[in-house]
Amino acid sequence: MSTVDLTFLHAPSVYDFRKRATLWGPISDVVPSEPIYDMYPIGFAVLSEYLERHGFRTRVANLAARMVRSEQFDAERFIARLRSRAFGIDLHWLPHAHGALEVARLVREHHPDAPIIFGGFSSTYFHEELIRYPQVDYVVRGDSTEEPLRQLMACLREGREPVDVPNLTWKDRSGRVHVNPQTYLPTTLDHIRLGFRQMVRAVIRDRDLLSYTPFSHWLDYPIMVALSARGCTQNCSICGGCAHGHRVMSGRSRPAFRDPEDLAADVREARRISRGPVFILGDLRLGGMDYARRFLRAIQGVSGPFMIEFFWPVTRDYAEELAAAMPGFIAEFSPDSHDPSVRKALGKHYSNEGIEETVRNCLAVGARRFDLFFMIGLPNQTPTSALETVDFCEHLLEAVDGNPRLIPFTAPLAPFLDPASPAFEYPDRFGYRLRCRTLEEHRRALLEPTWKHILSYETVWMDRDTLASVTYEAGRRLNRLKARYGIVSPEKAAETEERIERALSLMARIDHLVATRSPEEVEREMLAMKDEIERANTSTVCDKEELDVPLSWIRFNVLGLMRLGLGEVWRWLRRDGRR
Repeated sequence: MSTVDLTFLHAPSVYDFRKRATLWGPISDVVPSEPIYDMYPIGFAVLSEYLERHGFRTRVANLAARMVRSEQFDAERFIARLRSRAFGIDLHWLPHAHGALEVARLVREHHPDAPIIFGGFSSTYFHEELIRYPQVDYVVRGDSTEEPLRQLMACLREGREPVDVPNLTWKDRSGRVHVNPQTYLPTTLDHIRLGFRQMVRAVIRDRDLLSYTPFSHWLDYPIMVALSARGCTQNCSICGGCAHGHRVMSGRSRPAFRDPEDLAADVREARRISRGPVFILGDLRLGGMDYARRFLRAIQGVSGPFMIEFFWPVTRDYAEELAAAMPGFIAEFSPDSHDPSVRKALGKHYSNEGIEETVRNCLAVGARRFDLFFMIGLPNQTPTSALETVDFCEHLLEAVDGNPRLIPFTAPLAPFLDPASPAFEYPDRFGYRLRCRTLEEHRRALLEPTWKHILSYETVWMDRDTLASVTYEAGRRLNRLKARYGIVSPEKAAETEERIERALSLMARIDHLVATRSPEEVEREMLAMKDEIERANTSTVCDKEELDVPLSWIRFNVLGLMRLGLGEVWRWLRRDGRR
């Protein structure tokens, strides 16, 4: 393998998950990744493209996805064989606290002279604690680290100390920690590109398709994403990416947006590669209706499917504009609770009637489907309120004559409360009791035996035991409701019901072990149950396939790849997809 300037590494949530037995439960049921969060952040593609554009060679290695796909993949051996001037590790989502630090330790062991750079939301929030770990040399802070990272890489190439690099926390040769001012905060995102073309070419150059896949089953479900903004205007109390969270971590007082025509160009580029859905991240209306309409005009004529996020209710006029530009769009809306008092505590100020009208409007204009997401573990949410959400879902289905294009989901707020979210900063105000405050406490929590024990919080309305039992019961009720309305087949519903019962039984057995045995005995007993635990770790309260948009057997745009001069990719897709 030839030397590169920076290799991006994405770690699993817990590095040695294949040698451990953890009942992860439903924590990843409503996201594409596996319970060990094998999806790397979109920042990898953006940072890689930016550095390549400025003369640095990069590589991406999704260790988590490789480890999920094959028991034979030796991550440590792979790391040892890499040749790179420096290594970049994401600690964007806090559930990677264990794996990211362990991967950094292995890099330090096998490449003792290579600088190790961390970045991401969680890295930013915990930068002063993170830099104290011996395997961490640099932490690039903020939500837009392209230019600071470029400057740091220039310093590393030239052998200079990065005294003037903005947004950087670092150690000098003596081990002394420096915290450079956080002064880089772009007001627009005109400097970034999503880098789809560059990533595909990197696959060719490095002859390593599997390391670049965004998550383990991406070859079967090649969803693409398009980033519209960084920052937010909303203040959801449990979200670290809300307006308050961005002020805490980046000093950002207002969102920075992609130019809508550039965003549309990214979508066109994505469509040249994949026949899968393109998920446009962020509500287009955050930039105002003029911004949304400019994008919709620019995207006309591009084939779908498209997934569109809503942060608040949608009028019929806007739904019609979406349908005209993106026929058969897929709506993604997360009210989180049907209970107005819970939504108010969350910072979501709209009515149940607004939710219902949004569903009606989108289905009426021909939305291909409407995914509606609810959550358990919220401020002001009692067990009764959480279970009554299922009754509200039934009301909505009745209101649209049982239209199976409406697909409701429920899942726990797990495993951690977002750092920098208002609820994390002021837990008493929102009724939370935090069990984890520091990065190290979160890292250790990930080694607990079940998702219930890993939870970093309780609320004054639900302790961890109650939250877990309510989650399983709500999942059971919603599964039966979806079977009754034909959203899932009787066979799929029966499989989900069986998994819920298995998970409940396992949880009870593990609770007994925890109460009566030493930690070493618990670990030994759970390893004996590993196969049974693994069968209960995916699609617990719903079948993950419910999230997927059905695709034709041709999942990649072969002609588009050939036009890029990359026809060889197709042969690798066929070969590696069978591994």
